[in-house]
Amino acid sequence: MSAATLSAADGLRVIPLVRDGTVYISFSLSDGYTEEVKAAIKSGLKTTFTYTVDLRAQAPAWLDRTIASVVVSTSVQYDNLTRRYKMVRTIDGRTEEAQVVEDEAEVRQLVTALSRAALFRTVKLEANREYYVRVRADVRPRNAAFPWPWASGHSAQTKFTFIP
Repeated sequence: MSAATLSAADGLRVIPLVRDGTVYISFSLSDGYTEEVKAAIKSGLKTTFTYTVDLRAQAPAWLDRTIASVVVSTSVQYDNLTRRYKMVRTIDGRTEEAQVVEDEAEVRQLVTALSRAALFRTVKLEANREYYVRVRADVRPRNAAFPWPWASGHSAQTKFTFIP
């Protein structure tokens, strides 16, 4: 098991936990469910929260090496007739969970947080080496006056030492 230091940037908290050959990732985006996002969802527009999770190793005097990368997406679409939210969570394009939710607080939790997801295996990790997990968050559709080619989402990273 490995303990991690906690990092928060722009309201995004990332917590890696290494146990039994797996790196479990938890994160929460405290300021991701804005009034604009809430209004878009309530209008019936399909809204997707996408989190790109990278497991990386620092490389001296060179670019850091990406060990593995996973994309976690949670989409929500509100049905104005039934007053229910259709939620779908995918990991690397595979549907992991689909459900219908009535409570908006539960929707907020589901789209802005992930708890102990087994995203990476430790097979490629070297013992007693420092790694970090970087999470980038983005919400689509974006409410912008003009298209911007660079991401405007949140990101944070947290270091941990792999001790088998």
